[in-house]
Amino acid sequence: MKGTILEILKDKDIKIIHEDKHIIVAEKPPKMPTQSDKTGDIDMLSLLKEYLKKNYPAAKNPYIGLVHRLDRPVGGLMVFAKTREANAWLSEEIRTKRFKKEYYAVVCGKPEKEKAELRNYLLKLRTVNMSKVVTKDTKKAKEAILEYELIDSVDTKEYGILSLVKIFLKTGRHHQIRVQFSYNGLPLWGDNKYNKTFVKMRKWTQIALWASSITFNHPKNKNLCRFESKLPYKEYPFSLFNI
Repeated sequence: MKGTILEILKDKDIKIIHEDKHIIVAEKPPKMPTQSDKTGDIDMLSLLKEYLKKNYPAAKNPYIGLVHRLDRPVGGLMVFAKTREANAWLSEEIRTKRFKKEYYAVVCGKPEKEKAELRNYLLKLRTVNMSKVVTKDTKKAKEAILEYELIDSVDTKEYGILSLVKIFLKTGRHHQIRVQFSYNGLPLWGDNKYNKTFVKMRKWTQIALWASSITFNHPKNKNLCRFESKLPYKEYPFSLFNI
């Protein structure tokens, strides 16, 4: 993501799904960092702050709070707080597991069960920005839980069987979906960290993982909110599936 924030704003509108006085729900493009990092590339948090400055010029330094993250290669829905109070409320929603997240992913292979739960313990390897499955008694290990549902499978010439799965995330661990599916023999398509096929390619590929919906109680009126984002069906390998 090269160019200044203003150039990106001018070139491409941010896809805002919902906005009110307390929150912004937006669609993060794949390849864009959630927040600033050592690459110096334009990030979602900075882009939204500039969006607020542009649309609300009376607010000289508008507040935009990061509530949760998506890995850089992952696209899809995120919610950002527009007040510190909203940020605190949404953080509590996450802590108490009232904040629900769903994803779609394309995995290499076909799950044995159409519906199942994956439960593992993960250890974050900070020096290499990866995580691995470990035993329960490993120091600093955290439990990772997700449920998945098989949507469809197709047989491809280049990659063999690919399957579209819907994922219901129960915990939010570092690289959780990628690590758990890889450990269970179903690595994500395009994942050059946890899928041996793509690691060997030694080139960047767009991982097939999309944050499709988020559900939480609104910080102001406390009503249950659910927001959804359509899969990028024109992009391979999502384009293989007609649902």
